[in-house]
Amino acid sequence: MVSDKMDKTVVVLIKREFAHPMYKKKIVRSKRVKVHDELDKCRKGDIITIREGRPLSKGKCWRVTKILRSEEKENA
Repeated sequence: MVSDKMDKTVVVLIKREFAHPMYKKKIVRSKRVKVHDELDKCRKGDIITIREGRPLSKGKCWRVTKILRSEEKENA
């Protein structure tokens, strides 16, 4: 997760790696998406799973399903 400054919204960075079809070199592409966090529990640096749903606003159609790893637990 990249940012948690908005109310009930977090910004998530999605990275995907694939091999170039001809040269077989590893290519990394990333995308930033806004995700709805109803309980407002996610913090910057957390690893989460998301799912797509109906549009909640102009740029937000994803929801948090589970927090896999929280930064607060690891630092404590």
